[in-house]
Amino acid sequence: MQSIDEVKLEHFSNEHMKELATFELPEEQAQFTALPSKYKVVKEGQHRIVLLCGNKPVGFFLLHSTDRIKEYSNNPNAMLLTTLSVNYAEQGKGYAKQAMLLLRDFVKSEFPSCDEIVLAVNHKNFPAQKLYSKVGFKDTGRRKIGRIGEQFIFNLDL
Repeated sequence: MQSIDEVKLEHFSNEHMKELATFELPEEQAQFTALPSKYKVVKEGQHRIVLLCGNKPVGFFLLHSTDRIKEYSNNPNAMLLTTLSVNYAEQGKGYAKQAMLLLRDFVKSEFPSCDEIVLAVNHKNFPAQKLYSKVGFKDTGRRKIGRIGEQFIFNLDL
């Protein structure tokens, strides 16, 4: 088994695509996120981030610096985190938590003008709420109605 010390975040590159295309999630998780294979092409201002253990992609998320951020924060320097997932075969190893613990330094390094990360988490997605709270995200008290119900808006100050 790989050591959790070998976990790192990297910008997407085409060498990751084959492995990311094999990601699977059970339906109870898939309803809250999207698989990386949906993001073969992204819009300007969307940044695909891959969670690696060693050199193997085990997770994925998007960071947005698009106008979409305005739905979640009034901060012009904020970024939006969406579609965090860890391949089902790799779950339970602490990768999502480790990725979120690395997030602050990664964003400060790669996006120096960013001083806040925001995200929306479904009110029924208790594992994600617990994860984000554990790594320092705070519930802003703001709410948004998403495609499958109420979402809590969380933020992480950098």
